[in-house]
Amino acid sequence: MIYTNSDGGARGNPGPGAIGVIVRKDGNILTKYSGFIGERVTNNIAEYEALIKALELASKFTKEEVTCFLDSELVVKQLLGEYRVRNQNLLPLFIKVQKLIENFKKVKFIHVSRWDKYQQIVDELLNEELDNKGYRRYRYKKGKF
Repeated sequence: MIYTNSDGGARGNPGPGAIGVIVRKDGNILTKYSGFIGERVTNNIAEYEALIKALELASKFTKEEVTCFLDSELVVKQLLGEYRVRNQNLLPLFIKVQKLIENFKKVKFIHVSRWDKYQQIVDELLNEELDNKGYRRYRYKKGKF
């Protein structure tokens, strides 16, 4: 089975955004991807964009089963039908994910902690992308960013 981990983030929310994705099988990373997605995006849009890229990349390796790991509880619950998609900016992305699901026999969405070892990899990919574009990281120090 193929597994994906994806993460999206925006510095400023909204602000400059990027995504990080890995596709893996049997503990081996098959491919990594990171990309800048815009100057003014929200974290939720970035999370959806990352999942879209993960499904696109996974389709190059299988048409069978894919398990997608995300640290966005909102996106996972929307995809599982537990939450409705109320934000009109997210609806087209939600629909795009639904269309991509059709490329596979089975797709699972699982919420994981941002501290999961694979989530740490995709988080670092997206942060490196933003760093490389010149957007500094916010650091938490003594109660301030």
